[in-house]
Amino acid sequence: MLDFHKNHKLLVGTAIFGFLMLSVLVALIPAFQIQKTQPLPTMEVFSEEELNGLHIYVQENCMSCHTQQVRNIEMDNTWGKRPSIPSDYYFSKQRQDLWRQSPSLLGSERTGPDLTNVGQRQPGMEWHLLHLYNPRIVVKESIMPSYPWLFELKEESKIKDTDYLVPVPQTFLNASTKKVVASQKALNLVAYLQSLKQAEMPQNPAVSFIPSSKEKETANNTGEAVLPNGQTLYMNNCAACHQAEGGGLPGAFPSLIGSPIINDENPETLIRIILEGYDARPEFGVMPGFQETLSDEEIAVIASHERSNWGNTAGAVTIDKVKEIRSFVKTLKQ
Repeated sequence: MLDFHKNHKLLVGTAIFGFLMLSVLVALIPAFQIQKTQPLPTMEVFSEEELNGLHIYVQENCMSCHTQQVRNIEMDNTWGKRPSIPSDYYFSKQRQDLWRQSPSLLGSERTGPDLTNVGQRQPGMEWHLLHLYNPRIVVKESIMPSYPWLFELKEESKIKDTDYLVPVPQTFLNASTKKVVASQKALNLVAYLQSLKQAEMPQNPAVSFIPSSKEKETANNTGEAVLPNGQTLYMNNCAACHQAEGGGLPGAFPSLIGSPIINDENPETLIRIILEGYDARPEFGVMPGFQETLSDEEIAVIASHERSNWGNTAGAVTIDKVKEIRSFVKTLKQ
């Protein structure tokens, strides 16, 4: 009779064999399969600046609070256009150097928002620099720590032409007359964050969000389509720069309160700015365009929200007007 629990050699041998088999099944086989993964056609290789930024991202341990994994559940469609797949990590899974293995970027908790598509969601250079210098400048409720060591305070007379000035509001400088200059590390880190854009992929029904059990209401009792919520869309796309109450940030992002562009009877300029972005005023940061990320309905309700709040009294923007302006903008670019 075989006394398995008394035969130490057999017991240890079985344990080792089980460990090896599990290692092969759980670690080695998936690893070899992932190595065969190819990048998606629209993915781009990291530039030297972006790759250095990836290393800064790892050094500062950003993964402890931010994930880069969009799960295949409906609540995650806030962070990406689709669930993440192995190809999304093709370029970031390369070894850092001879001694350091591929960085672990997936993260495990969302103390801060997921960054999978942050380059599309928040592409502005100035916003990211302000956020790194002091997150409370752009997000008042943020609990993210500041990274002042990525910046330098300089006297105006010592600023070089090659220095990148960060438009920090005076209230955050403690009465200092010095200017905030971004270090090359900060610029590299922002370049990496701006590169985080979820690549388009061929239609694949297997890569989609699992819908929630509760069906979304798409029409009201009269059978008319229900428009998106303008305030929610404003908060998700605009409030980070222009702030929740539309006041902007002095020296960084313009106020929408009483703006002649917002209150103009003809909303064409406002719609074009939302579509194309705006960089005509050097005293403010560059605003990215939302032509590729927002629908006509979403732009219409955002513009209408801005034109009817914070003391603004302009009329609502129609979807047809947005469609007309979008068509005109496309014609100009052809």
